Amino acid sequence: MIIFKKKAIFTALCASLVTSMATAEQVELTIASFPNFNKAAEAAAPLFEKQYPNIKLKFVNMAYSDHHNAMTTAMATGANLPDVMGVEANFIGRFAESGGLEQLNAAPYNAGEFTQKIVPFTLGQATDSDGALRAMPADIGPGALFYRKDVLEIAGVTEEELIKDWDSFIQAGVKVKAKTGNYLIANATDIKNIYIRSELKEGEGIYFDKEHNILVNTPRFKEAFRLSKVARDAGIDGKISPWTNEWTEGLKRGTISVQMMGAWLGGHLQDWIAPDDAGKWRSADLPNGSFASWGGSFFAIPAKAEHKAEAWEFIKFMSTNKEVQLLAFKEINAFPSLIEAQTCPMFDEEIAYLGGQKARLQWKKAALKIPFVAMDRYDEVARQIVDDALEQVLEHDADIDKVLADAEKQIKRRARRR
Repeated sequence: MIIFKKKAIFTALCASLVTSMATAEQVELTIASFPNFNKAAEAAAPLFEKQYPNIKLKFVNMAYSDHHNAMTTAMATGANLPDVMGVEANFIGRFAESGGLEQLNAAPYNAGEFTQKIVPFTLGQATDSDGALRAMPADIGPGALFYRKDVLEIAGVTEEELIKDWDSFIQAGVKVKAKTGNYLIANATDIKNIYIRSELKEGEGIYFDKEHNILVNTPRFKEAFRLSKVARDAGIDGKISPWTNEWTEGLKRGTISVQMMGAWLGGHLQDWIAPDDAGKWRSADLPNGSFASWGGSFFAIPAKAEHKAEAWEFIKFMSTNKEVQLLAFKEINAFPSLIEAQTCPMFDEEIAYLGGQKARLQWKKAALKIPFVAMDRYDEVARQIVDDALEQVLEHDADIDKVLADAEKQIKRRARRR
């Protein structure tokens, strides 16, 4: 009798499940994203739709700036909102503090059960000033220094000289310029960009502290500006902006010998910037024992999204699934934010393009040393103002103390409404 009852219950459960599957509402889930972040999700789409046959993914991709501007407008007006929003690291502070995204570390999402599995520093990027997690990290950008080994050998510069400290880094550039005529770096602003990200206290933001106090008129920024100016005056930078044709051509020809960016740059060098230079490039830690984040991507759910439950299933699939994280790594060199994915044997492999270096282990160690960085909704505003201030120093010999004091005032004026 007991066996009969168990069989009856099991049969009823199966019937219920079959009925549920058969009658499940078909949902079209809209994913708004930007290049190349969209490629990771599109590569995973067949796997997701197989696991969730009642959900059909629809991708809406726009250029990087257009996408984030469109999302800003959509959240303000409530029109054309996607179910899932891709957000790049430069914009995550603005969106996280906007109040227009779901709180993922609260019910019904309860993302807290996954946060121990994710590289710690990136969770800080997606957390607002009230401690609410507003997005899930999909990939991270541990900072790395890429250099042309053949060019440095001609100049008689060692890796140790390059990364010992910032003064040694600049002197290495002087040697490279003198011996080869090549620039060490594309632009002196590269030094500022890394320095202001690498000398942070745990929990401190780049431009603002936890209480939204402005940090740009501080010794950290003054030293970053001073080092950039020294590099410019030494003639070791090409005054070239990243992602321009001149920049990619300089990296391809080796006339730009060093580039500091996120670890993901290694994939860009190999895949399309300098595919014929296998074995010539190397990766190293940042100068002066620095560890900094450069880039990274997130998924978020707008508060007014139509299909929130399905959106959360998609985000979990992309952010907490080891195989999917590795698929994104292989597809677009999106460095996994999921720690478990970083234990894959693939991380122990030599990278032929980088002369057989096991560079993924280097990037993995760097990621764990990056401090928990707080983001602010006005980070992008502050970044633009600070970049303009540095331009005044580099191009017009403006006084560093004065331009940073002025920058602080401008940011204070722009960020007065919170």
